[in-house]
Amino acid sequence: MFGGPAAGLPGLSVQTDLPNPSTRPGLRLPGRVTVTANLGEVRIDGVRVGLVAKVEGADGGQSLVEFHRVPVAGPFLLAAGERRVIPFAAPLPWQTPVTVLAGVVPLALRLALRTEVLVDAAVERDDLRPVIVHPLPAQDGILTTLDGLGFQLRAAALRAGRLPGVRQEFSFHQMIGYWVAPLYAGPISELELTFLADPTGLDVICWADRRLAMSGGGHLSLSRFRVAHAGADRLDWQHVVDGWLRHAVERHAWAASRYHTWQHFPESVHASRPPQHTRDGVDPGFTAGSGGSGGASGGGGDGT
Repeated sequence: MFGGPAAGLPGLSVQTDLPNPSTRPGLRLPGRVTVTANLGEVRIDGVRVGLVAKVEGADGGQSLVEFHRVPVAGPFLLAAGERRVIPFAAPLPWQTPVTVLAGVVPLALRLALRTEVLVDAAVERDDLRPVIVHPLPAQDGILTTLDGLGFQLRAAALRAGRLPGVRQEFSFHQMIGYWVAPLYAGPISELELTFLADPTGLDVICWADRRLAMSGGGHLSLSRFRVAHAGADRLDWQHVVDGWLRHAVERHAWAASRYHTWQHFPESVHASRPPQHTRDGVDPGFTAGSGGSGGASGGGGDGT
């Protein structure tokens, strides 16, 4: 999946164990690192673990990126033949990519934990351990509802680059793409989602697109919604998601109708008016409106 470990240091072995590799963003991932001095005495400068993933660049190629690192032990001396077990509970960032979609782990979304033991200027790396990241309750409500409404998963990937105007923790973002369900088809044919979570809630960026069969071009528009973590498991998600989708479709059709009369779209996905919070914690605030051809890499606000 990710490739083998780096060349090991003579006389030192490293083993990482994850009793339960399944987790969620915002939780802690428990595990233990076992280091053994097989020959002589070894002075360890430190032990750290990091999350790594394959990220798709602008050219379509992939590179292995470590996007989160946690120290789990400081310097210590390992006597000849000594074996030491180091327990850890690594906190996962709120924007850790979700790897489970409709019960499946797509190849492009697989994550792993990498352990590094520092000795002088050298680094001993253990084999990568797969990590399974399940959706937060709000993410699960959205994904499950889209599946139930008839949206078909088209693609999922981690893409390099930052989105304008949002709080993005890493140098990449997750894109989950769907073919649009028949009920919402017409103005749009594709929908892509990006989730950006924080301790209080979830921002959902919706990229609506209408592909033109002959040219492959289309018109792209953005909408942004927010929902709180608190009470997310009690929401009527079909009602919430249907409202978001209808709003996104309307905004897309409105922006597309004005595309040829607008000369410039300022690059922002900020909500253009204060959020309108409802009693169930859902924020229908939105942004929309960029025109152009090609994929969902462009964006802009329509100045509403």
